[in-house]
Amino acid sequence: MVPEDSGDEAGSITPISQLGYENCRDELIEVVRLLEQGGLDLDASLKLWERGEQLAKRCEEHLAGARQRITDALAAGDAEHD
Repeated sequence: MVPEDSGDEAGSITPISQLGYENCRDELIEVVRLLEQGGLDLDASLKLWERGEQLAKRCEEHLAGARQRITDALAAGDAEHD
């Protein structure tokens, strides 16, 4: 998850490219919670917001990949019936 102190610990955060859909989604939920809670300084808020944007993009990529796999599977099934 996102560390409460988003200072110099950024190196310990898992790269987004290595996160699966569920992990991205869960971390995005935590980022939103922290931003909505408030109390962070501007720099920390911006870092969290940027991470959230990246997480949201990665979630969309995962979903697009899943949609494509379903489309391909359905097309393969239709081809077998022809």
